[in-house]
Amino acid sequence: MKYTTDDVHNRVKKILYGLTGITLADNKDIMISNRIDKLKRDSKYKGDIMDLLHLVEEGSYVTEFINSFTTNKTHFFREDFHFLDLKNRAIPQLAKSGNKINMYCSASSTGEEPYSMAMTLLEVQDEIGKKLNASVIATDIDTNVLQYAANGVYRYSKSSKEFPEWIKPSKYFKRRIEKNLAGEEILIKVKDELKKMLTFQVMNLNDNTYPFSKNQFDIVFCRNVLIYFSAEDQNKILKKLFSHLKIGGTLYLGHSENPQDLVNYVKRVGQNIFIKEKEAF
Repeated sequence: MKYTTDDVHNRVKKILYGLTGITLADNKDIMISNRIDKLKRDSKYKGDIMDLLHLVEEGSYVTEFINSFTTNKTHFFREDFHFLDLKNRAIPQLAKSGNKINMYCSASSTGEEPYSMAMTLLEVQDEIGKKLNASVIATDIDTNVLQYAANGVYRYSKSSKEFPEWIKPSKYFKRRIEKNLAGEEILIKVKDELKKMLTFQVMNLNDNTYPFSKNQFDIVFCRNVLIYFSAEDQNKILKKLFSHLKIGGTLYLGHSENPQDLVNYVKRVGQNIFIKEKEAF
């Protein structure tokens, strides 16, 4: 049976939406072609691509499919104004209560974001001179990036502007010797004090329910992931996340995202920074 590139791409989009809720726009054709090549490599499947996609629909190679078509662009302290708010306002306020501080990163990718959250908390701990009981739960649908994050080994250039001035990487990372890296680039590994604060687990934001209790979190990061979902599904995800955020807790969204139907239940305190004022639904 003959088929066109559009046939393949449309089938990929349909399967991806069914498995993850992610919607791929029409201008993603080049990306889809590249990810199809990745799927073939990762699955080690030698046959026809349509036959492989049929197997995915039947339940085989699902992990390889999801890992191939999810996007994982990130870096430490991305959109650093959110971490400044976390450092200067949110965590110091939470520290006053003496209660455990529960933070959630809803799309952890390779781990830079949740590690940045944990580093920020440890900075506040040092500033106030008080031991804080805190943890970060970080989830992602891609098992490969979760394993990368759990390993906690990253490439780092000494000339990098990735870390803000108030963070010294040597405080949280150990240098690893790697002879094959060129120039100023080195490998750094997360120290145990930082790593033990984090729990990584697989989760699909499009699931009907999440494995958390109501009002569990003081801080929720959901940044630059909603853009991959339809407007309707974005709303559903936000409502689910909101139910797990405490009254007075802070929700951080990506630069092009908004609280949608939650707008009447939050107070905006900064650039895509929202405090939950009351229960929504």
